[in-house]
Amino acid sequence: MQFWIIQTLNSLALGGLLFLLAAGFSLIFGLMRIANLTHGSLFMLGAYLGVSVLRIVPNLWLAALLAAAAVALCGGLLERLLLRPLTGKPLGQVLVTLGISFIVADLCLMIWGGDPIPLAAPASLQRPLVVGSIAFPAYRLVVLGIAVVTAIALHLLMEWTRIGAMIRAGVDDMQMARAVGIPVSRLFTTVFCLGAALAGAGGVIGGPIMSAYPGLDADMLPLALIVVILGGVGSLLGAFVGSFITAAIYTFGSALLPDLAYVILFLPMIVVIAFRPRGLFGRSGA
Repeated sequence: MQFWIIQTLNSLALGGLLFLLAAGFSLIFGLMRIANLTHGSLFMLGAYLGVSVLRIVPNLWLAALLAAAAVALCGGLLERLLLRPLTGKPLGQVLVTLGISFIVADLCLMIWGGDPIPLAAPASLQRPLVVGSIAFPAYRLVVLGIAVVTAIALHLLMEWTRIGAMIRAGVDDMQMARAVGIPVSRLFTTVFCLGAALAGAGGVIGGPIMSAYPGLDADMLPLALIVVILGGVGSLLGAFVGSFITAAIYTFGSALLPDLAYVILFLPMIVVIAFRPRGLFGRSGA
């Protein structure tokens, strides 16, 4: 019983991290119709920037905010300078994002080295939470809480604000959004910055659990892709549900059948593609 409880809690914490990564990825994919292959690199870059900030100011939450701002700026520049000139050329955009991901990975390796760098959790959250005979890191439960709060904030943004209405209109029908006067170019930049900020903050918040290490981008990006395919392009609810489904499959698959972990992980994605190509909560216009 203890094994199942601990693995369930681990999957919930991983699901929270995946949501921080996949929510912005899903919106970018849904609005811009491109798979932003730099998203895993932005997550990793956020983790490494958090390492540098923590060396100066030992506050994980401040490091997450600063890393989010810096990565959002990088995302905005990427969209404006490299992706904007390739509008209408999805293959070129995908190749550019793939190339940028390699460049970011090499820069991180050059600046921070090849050894894993752990990020310390806040001192108040370093003690495990003990309930009966089960001890579990309190920080992981906080990560889950952050993901839930972020999901609520994004829901309110998308459903109750003007910019959210414009984003939803762009995801549902880009041509109609242009026709009614929505500034699509600004929308692209705003969504790209938002998605990059979430990825950067997620990298820092996930640091005490996963550390910052070369290859973190390659580990996280496939999981984000699976989340988007399962949940549906452009759907925050899909990203939320898909993140926890993916995390549960990955966590229990790795623990119970490590040799078949990736088979178990990718099999649901194949089934969803076969029977629901738009995902569990995909919009009909996506």
